[in-house]
Amino acid sequence: MPLSISLITDTVMTPSVRLQEMIRVIRSARTQGEERGIIQRECADIRAQFRQGDNGERSHSLAKLLYVHMLGYPAHFGQMECVRLIASPRYNEKRMGYLGAMMLLDEKQDASLLITNSIKNDLSHSSQYVQSLALCTLACMGSAEMCRDLAPEIERLLRASNSYIKKKATLCAVHIMRKVPELAELFIPAARSLLSEKNHGVLHGAVVLITELCAQNPDTLNQFRKAVPELVQIMKGLVTSSYSPEHNVAGISDPFLQVRILRLLRILGHNNDTASDAMNDLLAQVATNTDSSKTAGSAVLYETVLTIMDINSESGLRVLAVNILGRFLLNNDRNIRYISMTSLQKIVQTDHNAVQRHRGTIVDCLKDQDTSVKRRALDLSLALVSAVNIRSMMKELLIFLSTCPLELRSQTASGIFNAAERYSPSKRWHIDTILHVLTTAGGDVRDETVPNLIQLITTASELHCYTVHKLYRALVKDISQQSLVQVACWCIGEYGDLLLKGECEEIEPVQVTEDDVLEALETVLQSHMSSPATRGFALTATMKLSTRITDNVDRIRSIVSIYGSCIDLELQQRAVEYNALFKKYDHMRAAVLERMPVMDKNSPGHTNGDTSGEIKEPDTSIPKPVEAGFFSEPASQVCDLLDLLGGTDMSLQPKPAPTITPTTTSSADLLDLLGGLEPTPVPTVTVYEKNGLTLKTQCDKQTETDVTVTLIASNSTQSDIINFTLQAAVPKSVQLQMKAPSGNVIPAHGLGQVTQTVLLNNPNMVSLKMRIRVSYSHQGVVHQDTVQIDSFPSLGWNCQPSISPL
Repeated sequence: MPLSISLITDTVMTPSVRLQEMIRVIRSARTQGEERGIIQRECADIRAQFRQGDNGERSHSLAKLLYVHMLGYPAHFGQMECVRLIASPRYNEKRMGYLGAMMLLDEKQDASLLITNSIKNDLSHSSQYVQSLALCTLACMGSAEMCRDLAPEIERLLRASNSYIKKKATLCAVHIMRKVPELAELFIPAARSLLSEKNHGVLHGAVVLITELCAQNPDTLNQFRKAVPELVQIMKGLVTSSYSPEHNVAGISDPFLQVRILRLLRILGHNNDTASDAMNDLLAQVATNTDSSKTAGSAVLYETVLTIMDINSESGLRVLAVNILGRFLLNNDRNIRYISMTSLQKIVQTDHNAVQRHRGTIVDCLKDQDTSVKRRALDLSLALVSAVNIRSMMKELLIFLSTCPLELRSQTASGIFNAAERYSPSKRWHIDTILHVLTTAGGDVRDETVPNLIQLITTASELHCYTVHKLYRALVKDISQQSLVQVACWCIGEYGDLLLKGECEEIEPVQVTEDDVLEALETVLQSHMSSPATRGFALTATMKLSTRITDNVDRIRSIVSIYGSCIDLELQQRAVEYNALFKKYDHMRAAVLERMPVMDKNSPGHTNGDTSGEIKEPDTSIPKPVEAGFFSEPASQVCDLLDLLGGTDMSLQPKPAPTITPTTTSSADLLDLLGGLEPTPVPTVTVYEKNGLTLKTQCDKQTETDVTVTLIASNSTQSDIINFTLQAAVPKSVQLQMKAPSGNVIPAHGLGQVTQTVLLNNPNMVSLKMRIRVSYSHQGVVHQDTVQIDSFPSLGWNCQPSISPL
């Protein structure tokens, strides 16, 4: 008959419930409350057994208490019982005491110091099993003080003749070195001698010990480089050995030891020609003779590839390593495909041609169902784009863009823009590619895409007619993609006359009337899908058309006047200024609304990922709401123009009007409708520079209590930085608001930037401090750093941060 639960509640003199029976009763509990009740009653019985002293049941009671501990219930009252059992001469009690110490004690517990002497005595015990218990406990929970006291005993056991003890002593020595690094030199002589052992367990422990020694001290690394031939011989023996049931795993002889040896060879051969030459033949043998059909073989091959890539290996061997990773891409296991692409991403810059051979397989991985595999395949595909394959690769990437998950769209669009900027075969192809992206994923592109595309269009003068026709058709078809609509409105405003002519050789012309164009712009202005910025583009385009059409000027005047009372201040400001042009300065309207000059990039490295771009005129000649042309007027008219929104105290000295061309400098204050004030440049300060990532700040004091801090991140490495995020913290008395970043991918080679604006409100005007956490992934490695800005000294309208390292 099974023991009933009521038996557990009997007096302490009743024989204790056996462990198996206690487990059965606990598992049969129907509710958590019932389980807690059983545990409480059993713990009371265990306490009673501990108080009775040496009655032969203590080890069984501790075993039950350990099970209670595994279920998550308090078991601290058994710590001292562990100490007593460890000191017991009986093996079964000593074994249970050591097990309890490993589970219930740690180096922070005072009780752990009480077992130091018992461990020291047991390390010299005549029984290898008692010695093993002491070694396992010390390796599991030994504190720094215990390690210092017992290190000589461990060094002595490393020279023992018993392999069973030696392999455990080796791993115990690894724990001691990690706890007390200065004791590492004590184990160097013994570690070298352990490589001559035949027992695989001892060899495995010796390789782990040597790896730890080399990682801690460069001088030790040079000493063990002399052991490379010995390690090579051990590895060759494993590769060529016959079948051994004791060590065989899926047809591979002791893959665990092989992986450990390959990792050690990778450390020893790094940046050392002699050691690398000694292991080249071995690595070629492992790479060609290891079966990759099983997971064990794949693990050995993967470590082989990493070793080949990290040492000074021959070029043919590196190609062989890339081919192995290419075979991994065909594996049905997604984990293997993922690590293969991660490794290829790291070497694509140094072995580009070898990786290119597997381009087709990599592109096929874009169709994988797993999002993480897709992300890795996308990173690698973008890295493989070159001037030779730009058309074929872009075709595949555009197909992927139309079907990829939403979380990958922004990264895909950014990568396509960067690749098109660097390798575009023609401007028309470049424009078509960007328009395709905007049509497919216009809501997921970065903010700087619109000005960069406008800059590209202005430089392609021969394609203005083609571009405006194509954008007009896209605008009529879909106005939901805001970036596309903004570019389309800008082009219609600039080149609306070319659209109305209906003559275009590059594309099938469509007859468009003035009413059709104005209706399209009105649709954008009235649509609930249009953002305030998009409406601003549409309103400016409508105003510009007033100088490019003849029959509908009154209609344009009516459209503009409606927005003079718009709730959006930006639109209202534009509309008021445009109405002033119609009413008071109509004679200047044609000159003010002339076609924009050709925009130029401000540096040779500027790409689609960069936010900067300038006009071949002084900055102050381009007003914010009005896109102006080039003209010359008397100084009195200039004063009138500056007074559109009210009086101005500025006085201009009359001077002869200069002759203006698109590449010469005009009057700096000519078109500034709001006063012609030249902004003071805001200083930029570098606050973080590591792993090729540079983070700069621009600080602009808006009012006495409000400060705007702009964080600008750039990437000087050879591969993109992804998953870039910034977090900021300020004192409690300061209010912080972080705007959305411009993106989370920083293009390589400094070809782009990611910006994020932080608004600070300091009502008490205390000394500002800010802590910024930077998180990003680069070449498959996740980085996270913190930088602290200790002060923001106020300098008029500007403030410059003072940085201190954490």
